[in-house]
Amino acid sequence: MHGSATPLSASAASAWLLVLLCAVSGAYCLLRARRADRTVRGMAAGEAVMGFGMAAMAVPSGTGPWGPQALAAVCCGAAVHALWLLRGGMHHAHHLVGALAMAYMALATAAGNGHGHGHEHGHGQAGLPVVTGVLLLYYAGYVLLGGARLVTAGGVLSVTAGEGGPGAAGAEAGGAGELVRACRLAMGTGMLAMLLTM
Repeated sequence: MHGSATPLSASAASAWLLVLLCAVSGAYCLLRARRADRTVRGMAAGEAVMGFGMAAMAVPSGTGPWGPQALAAVCCGAAVHALWLLRGGMHHAHHLVGALAMAYMALATAAGNGHGHGHEHGHGQAGLPVVTGVLLLYYAGYVLLGGARLVTAGGVLSVTAGEGGPGAAGAEAGGAGELVRACRLAMGTGMLAMLLTM
């Protein structure tokens, strides 16, 4: 044992909070996929897979000896799905980046475990510093931009709803859009947190 148990318990608590955040985000996306029409269902299902995959990867005790390989396979499948979604427009490119980032982290975890390193919330992972750095920059920008958009959209919707009239119904519909943005922002923040531990 090195030092007191407080840092270890704090680290475990933060890891489980990340697991909870990703799992809740994945569950919300799964519900959205069940209720959405065909045009949105595929994207929501992909986001649900990402959320649950991130939750599994963030578990402090790890996912077992074959867990990283299984996660990498699932994420590669999600990347193929994201490539298919690109037919609908480049706005689906973020899902492709997310799937590839998850596959990269899963393979890095497998490589780290193969070299005898322990797995505790991402510590001991291998990985290419250049790739990790690029992904860190991407997700830092995504989180900052997404947070700014969410705050701005919230202010506009509050004014619209307060005025009443025809815009109030639109504000209620926009509230659901805000929740979707918040869910994506939460998963982006989780991805950034896991990349920071590599």
